[in-house]
Amino acid sequence: MKKCPGCGYSRLYQLADGRHKCKRCGHRFRWRSVWSASRLSDATKHELLRRFVWGVPVYRQRFGALASAPAIERFYRLVRACMAWAEEFREPFAGAVECDETTFGGARHGKRGWGAAGKVIVFGIVKRNGQVKAMPIAAHSRAEVMRHIQAHTREGALYYTDEWQAYATLKLRGEHVVIRKEKGKPVGRDHINGIEGFWSYAKNWLYPYRGVPRKYFHLYLGEVCYRFNHRTDDLKPLLVKLLKTTSIQDISPKLVQIR
Repeated sequence: MKKCPGCGYSRLYQLADGRHKCKRCGHRFRWRSVWSASRLSDATKHELLRRFVWGVPVYRQRFGALASAPAIERFYRLVRACMAWAEEFREPFAGAVECDETTFGGARHGKRGWGAAGKVIVFGIVKRNGQVKAMPIAAHSRAEVMRHIQAHTREGALYYTDEWQAYATLKLRGEHVVIRKEKGKPVGRDHINGIEGFWSYAKNWLYPYRGVPRKYFHLYLGEVCYRFNHRTDDLKPLLVKLLKTTSIQDISPKLVQIR
């Protein structure tokens, strides 16, 4: 939907020179979709999207490439930014949800675990038998985790988590089930297999890229969430529509994020 970049109002006038004028604040601007922001031909963009949906990395397109590697990378970056931007508007989860955290990154020498160098800590929430939300967090701390739980879940939800002490205050927001494990397997019938299954899905999907630049990791994570949440849909028409209805101004703040 076209919105005024000044006040966010969606009712606009179409001016004769192609620009738009906001009916609320009078701001005049030129709306430009992400699709039109790329100077590649439409046929090339459609073919690149087809390969993107199949998960073909840029380095594997070097033979018979439709464009230069930097141009393809820039186009795919715009696609991932649109996917990450769309995931931000997903409604907070209610009902039974699973929460967990993990690290992404290759093998490193030295300290292991949460203090390992070069790793990105990611927190995730899965609605039972449904959708997922995942986001990088600055630190493996109670404050960071609870901030995202408050933002992405509704009060009264049923939370399934591991035994980490940071989740102890969840009983103030709703019901809380703690999953205890022995030798890596949950004790009893309760589990958090949904979020753990997503971690496996995400890491296996990102593995063929041979490493992800840290400043663009949030875009790749948004892509994986979008793919998971639309796992029963044909992605290509969804992405074409998303690129044509999203403004380049909307995704510009998401293109680079350094933590």
